[in-house]
Amino acid sequence: MRKIIFLLVMTLLGQTLIAQKAALVRQDKKFGYITEKGEWLIKPTYEKASNFSDGLAAFYNGDKWGFINAKGEVIIESKFNRAKAFDSGLALVENNKRWFYINKKGEEVDMPSSEKLYDFKNGIAYIKRNEMIGLINPRGDIILEPVYDKIMAFRNGHAKVRKGESWGLIDKKGGIVIDAIYQEVGDFSEGVIRVKKNEVHGIIQNGAFTKVDNALKIWDFRNGQALTYASSTDKKVGFINRKGEWVIKPQYKKVRAFSNGLAPVTTDGKLWGYINEEGTLVIPMKFRDAEIFSKDGLAPVKISKFWGFINKTGELVIEDKYVITAGSFATMFKKNVQKGFIEGLSRVGYKKKWGFIDTKGNLLKNTWFQNAEPFVEIK
Repeated sequence: MRKIIFLLVMTLLGQTLIAQKAALVRQDKKFGYITEKGEWLIKPTYEKASNFSDGLAAFYNGDKWGFINAKGEVIIESKFNRAKAFDSGLALVENNKRWFYINKKGEEVDMPSSEKLYDFKNGIAYIKRNEMIGLINPRGDIILEPVYDKIMAFRNGHAKVRKGESWGLIDKKGGIVIDAIYQEVGDFSEGVIRVKKNEVHGIIQNGAFTKVDNALKIWDFRNGQALTYASSTDKKVGFINRKGEWVIKPQYKKVRAFSNGLAPVTTDGKLWGYINEEGTLVIPMKFRDAEIFSKDGLAPVKISKFWGFINKTGELVIEDKYVITAGSFATMFKKNVQKGFIEGLSRVGYKKKWGFIDTKGNLLKNTWFQNAEPFVEIK
């Protein structure tokens, strides 16, 4: 009996640990939120709204911005002209052309002086003094004094930094990982960073530089992937491993990253197919465009005008009748947003409407929306 009770408790605990997700959608010119089951989390109520972040979402009542929780309860009254997302308990808001930070009670929070205020992302924000950039945490501690001309967004716990015309890499504590002495520095990925110095391209791993022979450009490695793509001096593209060795010789006009063991490639820029990690063409070049495979084993491909989805044998399993990108709706159009399936659902457009399909091609709750953003964790 005790064992049964223990298993029930652990099951319930596991369910509570699964992060709840919501998608911002617009229906009848009002914004609301749906769950991954397609049910209304918050019915369309708002003239404008933003994605959930750190447990709250900004909404617009026709005059001012405020914040709601996942129950649709107003946590911070609408009293701001502009509002950015919460992160680590703080949000950046504006009134009367003055930006300032607030906590989740809507109270203004004092932070170190800065020539410009920046919103927090993953617990870190920039400060700017004398045109130089540094870092602060949500407690207002200066993590890094303003000493850089530019600091890029943190990825995998590291950020590219620029001093003058040279680039380096720092960690979240502001510690120097790579001195700012390079023409180019890539994103940190499991200990590997691409760099360029004196027109020579290579990678740094465990502090050691390895030149990539005949490389004209190297793209960033992705976590969990053994290969990334690079172009050679004859402007052909191939793949290198994390040791900086060419493992698939440069022979393509364009490629995309490996995912689920396959990568989209094209030799003429007109028709795309897929190769495996040995460089063997396993799905013929017959698509007008092709994106990477998801963990669900499906990839978006364009056969004529619209997009459908193929499986790893190249079989079209979801009809090519969808749009998978668009040009003007909130944050989903930021660079590097994954196209295709994410945890069993793909955001698609059809006849100027937007919705979500599952891996069988079924429309979630059989419902189309005027707009729909990807699902995000409410946290």
